[in-house]
Amino acid sequence: MKKIEAIIKPFKLDEVKEALNEVGLKGLTVLEAKGFGRQKGHTELYRGAEYVVDFLPKVKIELVIEDNLAERAIEAIQEAAHTGRIGDGKIFVSTIDEAIRIRTGERGAEAV
Repeated sequence: MKKIEAIIKPFKLDEVKEALNEVGLKGLTVLEAKGFGRQKGHTELYRGAEYVVDFLPKVKIELVIEDNLAERAIEAIQEAAHTGRIGDGKIFVSTIDEAIRIRTGERGAEAV
């Protein structure tokens, strides 16, 4: 199994969720986040005063998926979250050794 963590722009969440549903997604965790990458935020003007917004609003998506669906899920996220502008986000993939459903004790792919 693979754990996919994607940090995307908030307005792209629905598109990404729909794309993942088409791949065969069974579950998804979404967290509101703030952060910055290479863009290092931006400056805004408010009532004549300039201030720096260095932590930009983002959404972090986490999902655990079977190995055979992982590449399709990554492609779906990449295509749905892409705007072509700076700050589109990142995707991180890691291997999951074990998953356990607390309610039933199921393990592995059945637990996901």
